[in-house]
Amino acid sequence: MTDVPESRTPCAPCCFSRLLLPLLGVFVLFAVFRGLRGAKEDALVVYCAHDAMFSEQILHLFEERTGIPVVAKFDTEATKALGLVELLIREKGNARCDVFWNNEILGMMDLAERGVLEPYKGEGHARIPDAFKDPEGHWTGFGGRLRVYIVNTGKMEATEAAVESAFAGDLSRCAIAKPLYGTTLTQYSVLWHQDGADGLKSWHGATRERGINEVLGNATVRDLVAAGTCDFGLTDTDDFFGAKDAGKPVAMLPVRVRDGATICIPNTVAVIKGTTRPEAARQLVDFLLSAECELLLARGEARQIPLGPVDDSELPEEVRELRTWAADGYSLAGILEARNECLSWLKGEYVPGAREEGL
Repeated sequence: MTDVPESRTPCAPCCFSRLLLPLLGVFVLFAVFRGLRGAKEDALVVYCAHDAMFSEQILHLFEERTGIPVVAKFDTEATKALGLVELLIREKGNARCDVFWNNEILGMMDLAERGVLEPYKGEGHARIPDAFKDPEGHWTGFGGRLRVYIVNTGKMEATEAAVESAFAGDLSRCAIAKPLYGTTLTQYSVLWHQDGADGLKSWHGATRERGINEVLGNATVRDLVAAGTCDFGLTDTDDFFGAKDAGKPVAMLPVRVRDGATICIPNTVAVIKGTTRPEAARQLVDFLLSAECELLLARGEARQIPLGPVDDSELPEEVRELRTWAADGYSLAGILEARNECLSWLKGEYVPGAREEGL
């Protein structure tokens, strides 16, 4: 008997399976892509001027606690928070950001005056002293740092008398960041507010005449002093601790203005007007203003100073000392006008063409 050859024509179910499997694969990929895209669109967008190495762990902890995804846009070393402030001004009325975590206070005051910020007075706002928050809740401060002298102890004594004497003479062995950004701008704004425009301009001109080294940022000041290239410089506490932790021969002293006040500069946080995620934004604000968060920042590498009440026994000894200096802090609440006038003048001094363009 002759064998009947096996048919090579596939049955209908097989054809359907072969067509369906690729379609299912495409559908699954589409669903995954759509899910990822949706998660990104639902994420809380945070503009953050605080260093990523210090702030990312805080934002990740918030994500773990709440299940709210966070997308962070960080500032650059070059622009020192001013870049994000100016970006938020440009985006007014078309908000792309939900929460702004700034590493200083004066830019936040400027944003509040321009109507960029949404008032919020939650439980976090309530625990911060009045000196470090907007009474209407447009912004609130936390986790401060101090403007300090960093001294190479192999080059000179780390005493207030030695620094005062050195600063009054030849400054070719002293470094300072250009004052357009960061804590140097805050120091200049305080001097402008305290001594007037003529007083600040006179002080600035005298330091340049005596040869002070103007560099790109506080980190560069730190590195020059740590290496012994400069004997001392002006920076802030988190950069000082970076040098100390690296084993460099450095000590610090607080910068004090004419009335003996120190310059304590808080982080600040605010909800952006126009956010489409107001509840999530408020949750993050309250988390950043919590005692837990301030303690995390105090125990971190930057040793930031809690501004609200915390258990002092949980603080590193170094931070407890900083709190006594911060208690002498100059009030920054009323110096926005001085800051704006000073910044306008500084742009004319340092930014090519700024005067001609009216910047």
